[in-house]
Amino acid sequence: MASRGVSLKAKGKSSKGKASEEKTACECLKEWTTWTMRKAKVVTHYGFIPLIIIIGMNSDPKPQLSQLLSPV
Repeated sequence: MASRGVSLKAKGKSSKGKASEEKTACECLKEWTTWTMRKAKVVTHYGFIPLIIIIGMNSDPKPQLSQLLSPV
């Protein structure tokens, strides 16, 4: 009888896993930049108005908080 060879190659996603683990410097920089910009967007979104209030309260004619928040 003829013996049949058994293939030991990995199939499917496991063979692609090694390729995704090896990242180039450009890809790492791109990931880091994207992560940083997302965090900066959140900080800017939630920190802008409190920053304006703090700057307004430290100005020369010291307004009260109600004066800063009123639309008039």
